[in-house]
Amino acid sequence: MRSTPGFLVNRSLTPYMLEAMVMMQEGVAPETIDAAAEAFGMPVGPAELADQVGLDVGIAVADSLKAGLDKPLPVPPDTLRAKVTAGDLGRKTGKGIYAWKDGEPQKAKSFAKPTQEMTDRLILPMIDACLECLRKGVVEDEDIVDGAMVFGAGFAPFRGGPIHYARQAGAQTLKARMEELAVLHGERFRPDQGWERLT
Repeated sequence: MRSTPGFLVNRSLTPYMLEAMVMMQEGVAPETIDAAAEAFGMPVGPAELADQVGLDVGIAVADSLKAGLDKPLPVPPDTLRAKVTAGDLGRKTGKGIYAWKDGEPQKAKSFAKPTQEMTDRLILPMIDACLECLRKGVVEDEDIVDGAMVFGAGFAPFRGGPIHYARQAGAQTLKARMEELAVLHGERFRPDQGWERLT
């Protein structure tokens, strides 16, 4: 087994969390973003997850990953770095993207309904990263990827893992959707060559 920046879990979760930060910079409420991921079946949305991991840790992982990747990661917004500078690191300090009380994020009760595009922007780069890791030989087979992502990264369990889901949903359809997102939002959505194994 080879090694790659962030291995599988960090490599796949980092774009998920960073895309959430980009959406927040665009003016989308974190509650809406988390709901977009939860609509797919993720047990924890990316904004809440970033707070749980620690915003300082998330930025450090992103900064260390980006130099070794074939395509760009979303850029952590300056507002996120400002939170870290101010000491608002998330759950461990009681304040980050959300305020935290008794170990729980204090989310707004009312927020805009998420769109399918938001869900796609969060989930498809995770699948793409998994296919990149398979292509590069970081992980030996698809079952290991699916198991690691379900048990180690909280990928929506009922979907059977990212590779199983991609096959079931139609790899050509998902790849085409990534190509559409690349036109709309930039090179970070360009599909990896690893999609070829599914098409």
